[in-house]
Amino acid sequence: MALKPDPTAPFHSVQYALRVLEAVARYSGGVTEAQIARETGLPAAHLAHLLPMLHHEEYVQRTGDGGYVTGDALALLGSGGDRTAALRLKLQQSLSELRDSLGAAVYLSRYIDGEVRITQCADAPHMPRVNEWVDFRSAAHASAVGKCLLTQLDHDDRREHLSRHRTARLTSRTITSEKVLLSALDRQPATVPVLDLQEYALGTVCAAVPVTAGSTVGCVALSLPLAHAHRLRQAAESLNRRAAPLMLSMAL
Repeated sequence: MALKPDPTAPFHSVQYALRVLEAVARYSGGVTEAQIARETGLPAAHLAHLLPMLHHEEYVQRTGDGGYVTGDALALLGSGGDRTAALRLKLQQSLSELRDSLGAAVYLSRYIDGEVRITQCADAPHMPRVNEWVDFRSAAHASAVGKCLLTQLDHDDRREHLSRHRTARLTSRTITSEKVLLSALDRQPATVPVLDLQEYALGTVCAAVPVTAGSTVGCVALSLPLAHAHRLRQAAESLNRRAAPLMLSMAL
């Protein structure tokens, strides 16, 4: 199941969104969409996508005359000591929205101190999370989350990780050859979701896309039972398009 690069992947969206927020923040009394376009140099088509997203995420608010001012979420994420709690809540809200729209359990993961860590998850009784039958820290070679995080490391760091966590066979589909795995990671385009087709656990398929901010190595992922594997492609592409709010929250 080959997935093609998505031109609406979140990388450029986040850069453009930051430019828009900088422009809005310069005007405490509000700024018009036309003025935002002039200051950012962004075309109307980009703003038509970005401004509703920023309004939905409460980074900007509308004024009575149709302009824009900074919103409550932006203020909270810039509030010093409260930022950690505010960021976690904001990310959890985004994950819950993704879960409901994709009809799948959704995960946020980071590579911290040389290990794969699932930091947050949004699931439901009818959208259960993956059964962690093997510690995710030991299964980066087999999981969409792990492979997506490894693609963001350089070659030496990947090899160092695999020297600590061997490529054990978890299912008949698991890649156990380090050479084959490293070659696959080298070929993985940054804008294409990474897939796990029953490589970690039989009966489960997953997809993951990078979520980066500064030096942070992270990803957002989804899982589906095998009976819903026919939805994986569409869900993965939608996840890729909708990762921008998560990246923006982490970048602020």
